[in-house]
Amino acid sequence: MSDIDAQLQQYLGRPCGPYNSWDEVNQAMIRHWCEAMGDTNPVYTDPALAEKSVHGGIVAPPTMMQAWTMRGATSQWATGSDTREPFEVFEFLESHGYPAVVAVNCEQTYYRYLRPGDRIHHTSRIEAVSPQKTTALGVGYFVTELEEYWDQSGEKIGDMRFRLFKYRAHERAGEPAVAAPAKPPKISRFRPAESYDTKFFWDGVRAGKLLVQRCKACGVLRHPPGPMCPSCQSLEWDTLESSGRGIVYSFVVMHHPPIPPFDYPNTVLLVELEEGTRLVTQLVDAKPGDVEIGTPVEVVFREVEEGYTLPLFRIRKES
Repeated sequence: MSDIDAQLQQYLGRPCGPYNSWDEVNQAMIRHWCEAMGDTNPVYTDPALAEKSVHGGIVAPPTMMQAWTMRGATSQWATGSDTREPFEVFEFLESHGYPAVVAVNCEQTYYRYLRPGDRIHHTSRIEAVSPQKTTALGVGYFVTELEEYWDQSGEKIGDMRFRLFKYRAHERAGEPAVAAPAKPPKISRFRPAESYDTKFFWDGVRAGKLLVQRCKACGVLRHPPGPMCPSCQSLEWDTLESSGRGIVYSFVVMHHPPIPPFDYPNTVLLVELEEGTRLVTQLVDAKPGDVEIGTPVEVVFREVEEGYTLPLFRIRKES
C-alpha cells in the first residue's frame, strides 16, 4: 500500500452533517421538478386525483430526494447545516496531483414517499476509496460517498451512493508541451452607432463640445437625438452648445455583477443640464458617497480608449 493509499484511509467513515433542506417539501417545487423532467404522473401535481390514489394525497417524486437538501446557487448549505466539506478527500487528492474528476454512477434507495410538509436533512460519509486504478482517462481513485436521508421525526427515507473518479490524465507520448494560454484580450466598450440623427453629437464630443438637438420650428430641446420633434412633429432641427453644467437628477451605484470594461463600484448618473435636457453618463474623479441628488456637476471629455472620447461628469465646485 502506497503512502497516499494509507493516508486516504483517514477519510473513511468520517460522519458529516446534518445538511438541512432549505424548505419543507412543497407543491411548488414538486411542480417545477415535474415540469423540468417531463413527469406527468398526476399523483405529484393533481390534488384531486392524488387523493383517490393509494397515496391518499400529493407525494413528491422519489427521484427528487437529493434536491431538497442540495446547496444553493451560491454553494451555501441551508441554515443550521454542518459547514464541513463532505468531499474533503478531494482536496487531499488534488494536493497530491489528481485534479480531474468525473462522475461514475449514482444509486438511490427509497424507503417511503415524501409528502408536502416533510422537512428533510441528510448525513454524509465517505464509504469507500479504491486502491489506485488506471483507466482510459488516467490514473486515480474511485471515491464512494454515502448520503442517508431522514425526515423531521428521524425516520430514514432514503440512501444515495455517489461514486466519482478523481484522477490525473495520462500524458500522451510525443505530445508537445502545451503553452500557457494567452490572456484574453481586454474587453472594449461598445462604440455608438452613428447615424444621420446622432453624428452631430459625436462630432461635437470629438471637438470637446456638448451639443443638444433643437427643433427649428418650436425651439424645444431634445436628447437623445431623433429625427422628429416630439412636441410639434417637425423634421427641421439644428443644435445648441450646452454649457456642460448641470445637477444630478438621479443616480445608481452598480456593484454586481461586474461587467467589463467598467470599474466597480460604477456610479451612473442622470444629469439635468442647465438647458433643461437630461442625459445618462458616468461619474468620474469622485467616490459614490460623494454624490447625491442635486449635486452640481460639469462635463469633462475623456478619451476612455484610443480614439474613443465620451462626455463624462465630475462634481462641480461652486464658485
